[in-house]
Order: sequence, then structure tokens, then C-alpha cells
Amino acid sequence: MQTKIVDKAYSFRIIPNKEQEELINKNIGCVRFVFNHFLAQSKDDKYLLSSKFATQLPKLKKKFNWLRKVDSISLQQSLKDLDKAFKRFFKGLGGFPKFKSKKNNKQSYRTQYFKRSSGTESIEIKDNKIKLPKLGWVRFRKSREVTGEIQNVTIRKSKTGKYYISVCVQEKVEELPQTDKAIGIDLGLKDFLITSNEEVVSNPRTLSKYENKIARLNKRLAKKEEGSNNWYKVKNKLAKVYEKVVNIRKDFLHKLSTKLICENQTIVVESLKVKSMLKNSKLAKSISDVSWSKFVDYLNYKAEWYGKECATCCNLKRIA
Repeated sequence: MQTKIVDKAYSFRIIPNKEQEELINKNIGCVRFVFNHFLAQSKDDKYLLSSKFATQLPKLKKKFNWLRKVDSISLQQSLKDLDKAFKRFFKGLGGFPKFKSKKNNKQSYRTQYFKRSSGTESIEIKDNKIKLPKLGWVRFRKSREVTGEIQNVTIRKSKTGKYYISVCVQEKVEELPQTDKAIGIDLGLKDFLITSNEEVVSNPRTLSKYENKIARLNKRLAKKEEGSNNWYKVKNKLAKVYEKVVNIRKDFLHKLSTKLICENQTIVVESLKVKSMLKNSKLAKSISDVSWSKFVDYLNYKAEWYGKECATCCNLKRIA
């Protein structure tokens, strides 16, 4: 069995104290400010590489002293994100970069691991605490051990006011023992999937189980004055329900994809034109809930990790 070095991410919920919360929020705001500042400069003048932007960053920090109070590496990462967005645009892979807003669902910043000349590390994990630049030691809910060499971390604030960390590592992964088993998978809505071995996996219909609760909260939200304390309270409850739905769905997809990869050497999945199917208003909600694309993504990268084969086929004969 071969050993591969793969990029892997571990996600945990962190529990910062009040001072750390304030620093995280400031850091997110500063990263957003730096990104927007240089994007505006690019629109007014011309696009510069991230290395050129970086030379202007010290002057910006002198002008706005509060930028010095946050993690300097995260500000540089923001410039790299802007550079990546421009490169995607020039290659025709995306639209022109957009300004970041406080209202965006994604509120986060990224910082890199590095070793100081003194020998200390910028990011460390000990027991149920992780050391982060400027924040110091932060408690986190350690659901599993982090193995591999830490490359970078992303700190994220959710709509519900919770804080999460994604620890990206380079890790050695051993390929799984090869088998002679091969299966075809037919994806559906009534049943999540049916295999060529006639194994049926029911559709968990995660969203539909919470639809009544979501509808009630939306009615309550409509009756509140937008921007009031009660409006924010109901909105936060609604965000928590959606967050729960996402977590349940991801857990189901991960467990099922891992099971299939462990049991089979070759997996052929029915190819579906999801974008075209989403145009059907009657099925759009159910298709989004079932998350076929994400499931196939999980199968693909796990197959690559563990020495298995995963392919898609548009000519799979329907089993049911």
C-alpha cells in the first residue's frame, strides 16, 4: 500500500473569551477593509500583482493605525485572495472581483503557520487549546486529533455568532487495501441512491424535516420591525435552524461516501445536469436539499486519497 501526502482540513468550533471575540471581529473587519481598499485602487488605476499591493501595505498601516492591532499575516493573505480573484477573472473563470460586505454570509480571515527565529511556532495545538497569532491560546471543541503539518488556519464567524476554525494540514494518508468490488450508483430524490447491488439508501430529506419550523420563524420575522432587537433574535433562531440542517446533511454525506469508498474499489456514479434540473421550480428545493454535487465531490477526493477509482457516466442504466 502506498502512502500519499494530501491536503486535509479539520474543522472545529472555537470558544473565544470576550477579548478574543473582539479581536477576531476586528481582524475580520480589517481584512475586509484591506481587500476593498486595493480593489477600489485597481478600479481607479489598474490591476497590480499582490506583491505590488504588499509594498503599499506598510503605508496603509501608518495611515490607519488600527490595522497594526490585528494579525499582519492575515492582511497579506487578503491581498493574495484579491490576486487570485483577478487571475480567475482574467482566465474567464469568474466575474470581476466584488467588494466584501459586512452582510456577506462568509465572515472570515486566514493566517499562515510559520516558525519564528526563536523556535516558537505561530500556530500550536495542545490538548483542547489552539494558539493563534494575536489571540493567544483559544479553547476549541476537539472532536478528533489533528495529525500532519499545519499549513494555515481560517477563523470564521457564522450567522449565529458562533466561531469556527478550519485547520489545513499536509498529512500522510495510507491507501486502503484493494478489493475486487465495483458498483454503479443511481442518484435520485425518492431514494438518495440505489446501487447496482440493489442496495437502497433512503433520502434523509433533512430540510423538509425542519420546514414547518422555518416557516413559523419566517412568519414571526415578518411581523417584527426590521432592525429591532426582537427582529435580530428571531433572525438568529432562523440561522441556527439552517446551520443545523447543513451540519446534519454534511454528516450524512461524509459517512455514506466514506463507507462506499472503504467497501469498493471502483465506483461509477450517474452524471446529472444539476444546473439544468434546478430550473424546474417544483424540484429545485428538493434537488438543493439532496446535495448530489457535494456527495460526488466527497467521493472523488476520498477515492484519490485512498487509492480507489471514482468516475461519472451519463449512460448508466436506471435501476429504478
